[in-house]
This record gives sequence, C-alpha cells and structure tokens, in this order.
Amino acid sequence: MTIDLQSAARTALACLDLTSLNDADTPADIATLCQRAQTAYGPVAAVCVWPRFVAQARAALPAAIKVAAVADFPDGALDLPRALADVAEIAQAGGDEVDVVLPWRALLADKVTEVSEFLAEVRHASRPLTLKVIIESGELGTAQRIAQATRLALAAGADFVKTSTGKTPTGATPEAAAVMLKEIAASGLPAAGFKASGGVRSVADAAGYIAQTEATLGADALSPQRLRFGASGLLTDIESVLSGAESVASTAAY
Repeated sequence: MTIDLQSAARTALACLDLTSLNDADTPADIATLCQRAQTAYGPVAAVCVWPRFVAQARAALPAAIKVAAVADFPDGALDLPRALADVAEIAQAGGDEVDVVLPWRALLADKVTEVSEFLAEVRHASRPLTLKVIIESGELGTAQRIAQATRLALAAGADFVKTSTGKTPTGATPEAAAVMLKEIAASGLPAAGFKASGGVRSVADAAGYIAQTEATLGADALSPQRLRFGASGLLTDIESVLSGAESVASTAAY
C-alpha cells in the first residue's frame, strides 16, 4: 500500500485530540498543551485533559478547538456515581466532549445489563456534549468482546467508540479497529464515529487507521465529526511531515 504521508498528516491533524492525562499534570502543562494545539498548519480537533483542567483549557482555546475530558478514567470501574460526578464537572466547566471508560471488567464478568445501564445513564447526563466511549479493546481479549462492547456503546447513544485509555499494555491495533469499524457500519448510525487511541505515534500509523475508516465507513467519515486520534506524541510527527521533513516516529502498528 502506497501511503501519501502529507495527505494523511493533514487529516490526522484535523482529527487529533491532543491529549495530556498524566497524573502529575500541572496548569503549566495544560497551558503548553493549548499553545501546541494551535499549530502553524492549522488547529487540532480537540484537547483532552483531566476534568479539573477543563475551565483553563476552554479559556485558553478558540471555540473551534473542542475541550474533551475523561470520566471513570482510567480504570473503568462500574462506579456510576463517580462517572456522573466527572460528567457534571466537565459540563459545568464548559467542556464540549466526554471520554468515558466502559466498565470493561464488568463486561468480562458478563454483567451486560449493568454495563448497558451505566452507559445509558452517562449518555443521559452528558447530553448535549459529545460522548466517546472507551472500550479498552486491548483488555477485552477477543474480537467477540470488542464487537459486543462496541454495540453496547452505540446502543447507548455514543457519538464515538474509542479503542483505549492508553494506560494499558495494548492500545489501538488494526485488528481491534477492524472489528469496531465493522460494528459502526452495521449499526446504521450515519453519524457514529471511531477514535484510535493508545500508541498512535506516527503519521504512518494514523494513515493505516485513516485507510481502514475510509474502506469501511466511506470517505465522508474522514472528518473530525467521525474520526479522531487520541495522542500526545503524534503531533510532533505530523508537524515534521507537513514541514517537508521525514517522519520522526517509528510505526507501532503499520
């Protein structure tokens, strides 16, 4: 497969959720993140931060760049009060998007009803914000479980289904993406989107997920309304490629 890295870099930039979710993040780190989000080649789609930094990020960014924050993160406990408290904090601080972790351990224990109810409550509480459901595909173990988690997220009204928190050994993979994209296509939901997160560090990696998304959902899905990348280091490689230099990152998956 011949990859047009320039084209892939432009798409990846427009669809990037520039992320900082380190335990030791400070207001200075978030200020730097917001500055980086406004590149010489155009803005990213969103920044993704802890709920406590939403107000700072929203004040620092133009309206065109969304502010996302995480809920029930990173462990994905079956803890609805905690998740709802996170959602409320994000909404009240002016956030635009919520990235919530599906209770994947509960799903592995076949607590399907409980997981469905959790997601439905989070969806209800988060409206009208954009909701991304992180299924932690690398921990689910099988294509069947990944497909099940994707269907549950979509049935609950998720706007995006996201691969990973980036906090577990296995992040996004082409194999998990293929399963998730197939379920999104089969859902018949024309606005549902896919987010690759966890270990996406190079434009070549992003290009692979862009190609998968286009092949399964069509060229119209190659926009920030339906495709996102959650990453912290990917922007460095995007800027290198768009500057005319060579890619500076090794490819993890592609």
